[in-house]
Amino acid sequence: MARDMSDKDILKMEIDQLKIEVNTTRTAVSATATEIIAFVEEKSAEDPLIKGVPEDKNPFKEKGGCIIT
Repeated sequence: MARDMSDKDILKMEIDQLKIEVNTTRTAVSATATEIIAFVEEKSAEDPLIKGVPEDKNPFKEKGGCIIT
């Protein structure tokens, strides 16, 4: 895409992006970290990577074995 654009067009896109970014509200990591930790701890009981998947509901369970003759 950038190959088809002139330098002026590329610079205009960069300026437009910077205008969007300058108006984005920023939040300190220290403020959001506690929210993220609370969210993860709240959802961990439902997480199959932590809790595990029952054998009967595992879609990736091998259906049959390999027989070598």
